[in-house]
Amino acid sequence: MTSAALLSVGLYLGAVTVLAVPLGAHVARVFRGEARLADRLLGPLERLLYRLAGVDPAEEMSWQRYLGALMVFNVAGLLAVYALERMQGALPLNPAGLGPVEPWVAWNTAVSFATNTNWQAYGGETTMSHLTQMLALTTQNFVSAATGMAVLFALVRGFTRRRASTLGSFWVDLVRSTLHVLLPLSLLLALALASQGVVQTFRAEGRHALLDPGVDDHGAPLTEQVVALGPVASQVAVKQLGTNGGGYYNVNSAHPFENPNPITNFLEALAILLLPAALCFTFGGLVGDRRQGVTLFVAMLVILAPLMLHTVAVEQAGNPVLSALEVDQAPGPLQAGGNMEGKEARLGPVEAGIWAAATTAASNGSVNAMHDSFMPLAGMWPLFLIQLGEVVFGGVGSGLYGMLLFAIVAVFIAGLMVGRTPEYLGKKIEAYEVKMASLGILVPALVVKLGTALACVSPEAYGAVGNPGPHGFSELLYAFSSMGNNNGSAFGGLGASGPWWAFAGGIAMFVGRYWIIAAVLAMAGALAAKKHVPESAGTLPTTGPLFTGFLVGTVLLVGALTFIPSLALGPGVEHLMLP
Repeated sequence: MTSAALLSVGLYLGAVTVLAVPLGAHVARVFRGEARLADRLLGPLERLLYRLAGVDPAEEMSWQRYLGALMVFNVAGLLAVYALERMQGALPLNPAGLGPVEPWVAWNTAVSFATNTNWQAYGGETTMSHLTQMLALTTQNFVSAATGMAVLFALVRGFTRRRASTLGSFWVDLVRSTLHVLLPLSLLLALALASQGVVQTFRAEGRHALLDPGVDDHGAPLTEQVVALGPVASQVAVKQLGTNGGGYYNVNSAHPFENPNPITNFLEALAILLLPAALCFTFGGLVGDRRQGVTLFVAMLVILAPLMLHTVAVEQAGNPVLSALEVDQAPGPLQAGGNMEGKEARLGPVEAGIWAAATTAASNGSVNAMHDSFMPLAGMWPLFLIQLGEVVFGGVGSGLYGMLLFAIVAVFIAGLMVGRTPEYLGKKIEAYEVKMASLGILVPALVVKLGTALACVSPEAYGAVGNPGPHGFSELLYAFSSMGNNNGSAFGGLGASGPWWAFAGGIAMFVGRYWIIAAVLAMAGALAAKKHVPESAGTLPTTGPLFTGFLVGTVLLVGALTFIPSLALGPGVEHLMLP
């Protein structure tokens, strides 16, 4: 691994850390009602939205009502996206004249964007009209991310309230997350991306003369290239900041109109982890102990950093098959070096490795290279990060409440080891909380393993695999890991646009998203009803290096016990087959 690669990783993780601290403090002020400038600028619009929707912002909800409102809103959004896809041929802002989306693809896409997964079983520029991209998909990028943040804030209230029966208002949390956090950040990022060449237009296509004209397969002359255009920058900004990940173009952020240069690549990669990292510090501020947020942040960073470094190192080392053929893969002035298969020449394997680790640590799913072309061990770590439950920063809100489930389990295990009733943030952790945490952790893993098993024995599902042997198994495992954990990235080499994959994937994404939300809100309701327990000599400290190590160990142990055997059958065997 070169010093330049090490510097790139350090610069990236350092920038995430430096920016996350003030942003996290700002988000905490927003939800405490202390962000006066934001209230002066956006407060009137927020109150207008409440009046138009007939919502009383002072009316709070029990966890059951909170979950009900969340499900009604999300299912309504899912149905709206499906309807827009099916009717887009008769709707405006369709300059390319695209017809209705096939029913099974429309279903899969609607579930995907409603659940913050953004798994795409279609080519964006050849399937979705401008209206569908903006009104359906981009809108869901905002509200699905805001839903994750809302659930997190409900859980925070569960820890901070005493003998309470309510968790706040879902509608207020949704509006504030969208209006005060996601929208301003997306506007700034969209302007920055557009200034660097990311496309933002209502034109259908651009035509450019070829420097080297030729002929097509039928002998007709080829003198120009036609490239699809559209409102790209606005969607790319929120897809990254909201950890959505769906690309305007089929090849996602590997496309030069989505990600034209190293500056946009750094900004987009930074946006992937920015809010999930910042919410750690928001959490510390809201619970009244900043050390709690720092502990969670450090635990996530301790897991991510070595996996990102090893991914980059393996890709930069190159392909031993080519080395045996005496192909020069060393970095130099004229080439990036390393394994360049599936990489953009303007980015290279280092930036591809950083992005792959970041996007799978977060529930993002965007790509700037094809994971299918990574070396086996380099492809294994992004897959493993997804399988951990996307709690290493994870999605906006969803990653942190997922990590808090592991924190509950870690506290419970520690309590058993020392023979004391476990406590976390002043609340006793009892059987009900442990059950909810366990269900939230294990059910998505069950979805992944069961889905992969069914795909291996189903002729229609397995027939979509593009590669034989362990690599083909990795493609199946990656697909259900991505859908079941709401990531959305694809390993590649898998034709997942057929009815089997569309319906099975839709079910996996729906269960993977809302089952955890239900478990988290149920636990939040139980915690809010408890009294506060003052710290004593027997209270396990949940800050500092000891608990950080214990939490990291819990996350890795659960992941290892659940998925190491399947990883061994896929990337592990493929690695051993290399010369």
